[in-house]
Amino acid sequence: MKQRLRMKETRKPSAVRERSDITRAGRIVVKVGSSSLTTVDGGVSSDALKALVDTLGRARAAGTEIILISSGAVAAGLAPMGVTRRPRDLATQQASAAVGQGQLVAQYVDEFAKHDVIVGQVLLTAEDLNRREQYGNAFDTLNRLLDLGVLPIINEHDTVATHEIRFGDNDRLAALVADLVKAETLVLLSDVDAVYDGPPQKGAKRISRVDSPADLEGVEIGGTGSGIGTGGMATKVRAATMAAESGIPALVTSAANVGRVLSGEDVGTWFSARGVRRSARMLWLEHLADAGGQLVLDAGAVKAIASGRKSLLPAGITAVQGAFDAGDVVELTDKKGKVIARGVVNFDNDELPAMIGKSTRELAKKQGKRYGRSVVHIDDMVVVDRRR
Repeated sequence: MKQRLRMKETRKPSAVRERSDITRAGRIVVKVGSSSLTTVDGGVSSDALKALVDTLGRARAAGTEIILISSGAVAAGLAPMGVTRRPRDLATQQASAAVGQGQLVAQYVDEFAKHDVIVGQVLLTAEDLNRREQYGNAFDTLNRLLDLGVLPIINEHDTVATHEIRFGDNDRLAALVADLVKAETLVLLSDVDAVYDGPPQKGAKRISRVDSPADLEGVEIGGTGSGIGTGGMATKVRAATMAAESGIPALVTSAANVGRVLSGEDVGTWFSARGVRRSARMLWLEHLADAGGQLVLDAGAVKAIASGRKSLLPAGITAVQGAFDAGDVVELTDKKGKVIARGVVNFDNDELPAMIGKSTRELAKKQGKRYGRSVVHIDDMVVVDRRR
């Protein structure tokens, strides 16, 4: 059947507060992990992929916009290259991704075509959602694809990403994309059906919902995942928490449950939305960016920064730690080392010691106008400790 590019009517956005509201959602981001798509030998499981596509295809036909974040490129490339297990070095991982990405997307194209759905491949790196211009381009492209009735299939651009700039796992990428496209729900799929209060194989109980981080205090969360994927339950919990803190509810469950999820059934672990929606850049700044150093603050500065309404001035700094340049990310801590906020610093680490404890007016007068500004501006800062 020949496909035609066409505009497709979707549901109007509705507030998603509980699992049952998913049936009325207009836009959902679904992330599926490598372990749910690949065989024991490392190739793509046609049956697993077809089952996922059939479910998403039916939801798409019912009017829900779907953005699919799909892992599996590296795993799909292992068998064709004769590699028996996931490589540890970046170059071989990237070679596997180059081989596997085409095979993975080809299967998606064929299976979604059976539902009269055109798909578009989008590969992203961390920089794409951090730099303003690239962020805007990604936003425009994804929204245009959706406007045209195309279902975006997104993966990290493994063939070019470096250790320094990569997301690290597609769960966090999914949380950032959910914020980027203003999704109403994020669904994270793996080979485990929920978050448990201990090892599932030892009789642990399912955690049905998480309304705040306190609900997970003392809970042992697994972290390494399978030998095929890079994530585990810990990364899914972090991603679901990222989304929830940005005002987007999230659900963690197994790929086998995706049909029940989209029907609003009580499966998996529901992370209720809290807080307000933030930009993908702010999410990146809090959860993904590598900090080059720390700025230790006095008690007054800690209180001002924790309020979320003040920039950091030189007068509030008591010590500078680490090596960094202007434009790098630093952590703002109290005297005990507790991180209060993270932000983009406006000065090199070797400039700051001479500025400590001084007012911006004094610095501007003695050292020039360049020094009469904040060390970290409020617009380039995200508060991490919200309990103060």
